[in-house]
Amino acid sequence: MTPDLMEAGAKTRAAYEERLASQQGKTESGGRRAGYGRLVKLGEPDFAHGVALYLEDITVSFDGFKALNNLSLEINVGELRCIIGPNGAGKTTMMDCITGKTRPDAGKAFFGSTIDLLRLSEPDIAQVGIGRKFQKPTVYEQLSVFENLELALSADRRVRASLFHRLTGLQLDRIGEVLTLIHLKDEAQRTSGLLSHGQKQWLEIGMLLMQDPKLLLLDEPVAGMTDEETERTAELFLSLEGQHSLVVVEHDMKFVDQLTQGRKKVTVLHEGSVLAEGLLSDVQNNEKVVEVYLGR
Repeated sequence: MTPDLMEAGAKTRAAYEERLASQQGKTESGGRRAGYGRLVKLGEPDFAHGVALYLEDITVSFDGFKALNNLSLEINVGELRCIIGPNGAGKTTMMDCITGKTRPDAGKAFFGSTIDLLRLSEPDIAQVGIGRKFQKPTVYEQLSVFENLELALSADRRVRASLFHRLTGLQLDRIGEVLTLIHLKDEAQRTSGLLSHGQKQWLEIGMLLMQDPKLLLLDEPVAGMTDEETERTAELFLSLEGQHSLVVVEHDMKFVDQLTQGRKKVTVLHEGSVLAEGLLSDVQNNEKVVEVYLGR
């Protein structure tokens, strides 16, 4: 999540909650009571059925070109899923649809069983628990690492509240936990603009984690990293598995192998649709996948 989007999300909190309150009693499942009898807090995604993200027949066209073509995808709660595919396969457009940046021409997109993503704005989607990291790290370079994480806290960002804001013990503990998790504890007071490219990537991931998202969308997170930084990033993501659902779009097959460990599902996109799905070893031996990647 970029700083601009983070601030926009905070500013729309009141309007979002008011809109949700006005929709009380309605459902996003065509009349079925969301959660099938399970009591769910208003505006909170229901993961009782084990599904974090559900896309069905998503289609997006740009001047007649179908960037997504009846794309269907299901991500389970706590799952780490790698999405691979050649350039132009629709990976970025898919994430744009999930986060509200792009509106599909057709299809369904649900977060849990209660949140219809196609009804929400981009800041609202960030508010319900979906965080996105873009390829290029975006942090407040003039501020310290600690201050970046502090700004990313889920808190009241109105002017008066910000002027008199003091971190609680729990908030300080949380920042400390995240600093350790992203390998930047020793760099807490360092100006963020002086960090290496890989460290900036970690900091932005840390800023996302401060928001405690239930679903993380990570677009080529190790691009430009050293081998050591890439390995540490894999360790970080594996430590988040189970606590968060993660969707990782990546071209680096070595990194994908480190994440999947021969036992996690990989999805291959091509021309806006799912071409293949399964273990990395299986999709790498899939004739259609080989043809797409090698151009045979």
